[in-house]
Amino acid sequence: MFLSYYPYGQPTALVPPSPASHPSPAAQTILSAPSHLARSFTPQDLFVPVTAAVTTGHLPQHPQSLPANLSAVTPIVICRKVPVKSELKRGSEELMSHGTMVANGLSPHQSPSEITDAKKAKLDGAVIPPSRVVHIRSLPGEAGETDIVQLGMSFGKMTNVLVLKQKNQAFLEFQDESSAVAMVAYFQANPAQVRLKPVFVQFSNHKELKTDASHAFQNHNAQAALQAAHSVMGSDEQSTILRVIVDNAFYPVSLEILHQLFIKFGKVLKIITFTKNNTFQALIQMSDAISAAAAKTSLDGQNIYNGCNTLKIDYSKLSNLNVKYNNDKSRDFTRPDLPTGDLNLDAMSLGAPGYGIPGLPMGAMSAMNAMGAFGIPHTALGAARIGLPLTAAMGSAVILVSNLDEEMVTPDALFTLFGVYGDVHRVKVLFNKKDNALIQMADPHQAQLAITYLDKARVWGKQIRVAQSKHQLVQMPKEGQSDAGLTKDYVNSPLHRFKRPGSKNCQNIFPPSQVLHLSNIPAHVTEDNLTTWFSEHGAVKAFKFFPKDRKMALIQMNTVEEAIHALIAMHNYQMGESCHLRVSFSKSTI
Repeated sequence: MFLSYYPYGQPTALVPPSPASHPSPAAQTILSAPSHLARSFTPQDLFVPVTAAVTTGHLPQHPQSLPANLSAVTPIVICRKVPVKSELKRGSEELMSHGTMVANGLSPHQSPSEITDAKKAKLDGAVIPPSRVVHIRSLPGEAGETDIVQLGMSFGKMTNVLVLKQKNQAFLEFQDESSAVAMVAYFQANPAQVRLKPVFVQFSNHKELKTDASHAFQNHNAQAALQAAHSVMGSDEQSTILRVIVDNAFYPVSLEILHQLFIKFGKVLKIITFTKNNTFQALIQMSDAISAAAAKTSLDGQNIYNGCNTLKIDYSKLSNLNVKYNNDKSRDFTRPDLPTGDLNLDAMSLGAPGYGIPGLPMGAMSAMNAMGAFGIPHTALGAARIGLPLTAAMGSAVILVSNLDEEMVTPDALFTLFGVYGDVHRVKVLFNKKDNALIQMADPHQAQLAITYLDKARVWGKQIRVAQSKHQLVQMPKEGQSDAGLTKDYVNSPLHRFKRPGSKNCQNIFPPSQVLHLSNIPAHVTEDNLTTWFSEHGAVKAFKFFPKDRKMALIQMNTVEEAIHALIAMHNYQMGESCHLRVSFSKSTI
């Protein structure tokens, strides 16, 4: 038996060379030496004794002996592309790690990517020494930090985890090397699975995991998963059911949105939603305690949308949720056969015409109708993302403001007023119609907030109208073209209130009110100073410093319109060499 090595390409057929000194034309054509080989290399050199290949681990260039009659021998053909120099480079994430992989018993029915990984594992001959860091690859796309932590929590205390979703890989760091050794050894004997898909486990070339600012989001998820695992490992009580309360619910919350949020931390089994004390609440049963703990750690106190719909999460005392119906109020994801309940009654209570359209899930239909009632496009249904604004599914980030006072309006004034509800990027007062202006917010969600709070507000003696624009952005004047300062770009302004995700400003967004919240007040500024300054823009009815923090105060104007004028004039008012007053609307009273 002979083994043929063909360095480049894949021949359509191979003919054993003639034992004569001049091989046949067919053999010469098919087995001609590639250009990168020495000119002296002959087709005969491609046939070597298989025992030599097995013994030496590589193909000898000059076989010691050949049988007299090669025509009677059927060769085994191996075709492999010889890498060029650039292909030998490795990425920092060990994509082509030359470590020994754990054999996970691949079946003939596995995907090409899995088979490729198996081949890499078998072909790579080097042995990676033990390390505290374990490398997992061939992960399913939906795998997250919680899945990796669950894989390793039985072996010891974990100190870091990093999931590289785009590369379907992860790294898990243990406190002790012995824990990593135990994990690799175990999964060598027992094939590892993540979300029912086989994965490969090996030691990493890295001795420790170092994550930087570019992995900030992953770091947050990693710490949540690790904290959840440690709390579960150190506790006898392992609850899987969470009680969720949605505070400051500016937008409706559907069962589907909750499912999208919580499935990131593990499998969601059941959800029951209800309203109690005029507050939307839900009970969510996760598949295991660590997923529940990770979801609670990561989501508690977060906003579904910027500045509103705040999640408050704690554990439920229930041990199991009893779901009778699969509809917009409740869902058992393990029992798709459950009935939907009384469709007509549900439709009447929702006031949703066309409820129960064939082919559309009930929950989706009800949520779409509810969001439509709030003026939110139906396509925004799937756009809920923790701590992030809604995507362009909500429409344009540009709003049109009309019925402005032509004598009073300026880009700076609009930037300050609309900046209460989002970061204003550009403002254009229309040259030929100065009672109209276009304002480009940072994202469509902020545009929607501005529309909701400022439409029909009285500003400079007129009731302004605020609506979404058909434009997707505000154009700046062309170079050399002047528009008398009516268009301004504020993208890099230091006065944006919402540059930092999750800042307190996101938690304190209120409609225009008589009472204004003042902050950043220096010690030398008195109550008389402040009331004098604000009285230039309307009558001041009341004033109060915060008892425990004199840097903040509340001031009440005579009307909401006067409060709006005062905010426009006094926000960022300079009170010292490097001290500027901050003004916002308040829900408090004096």
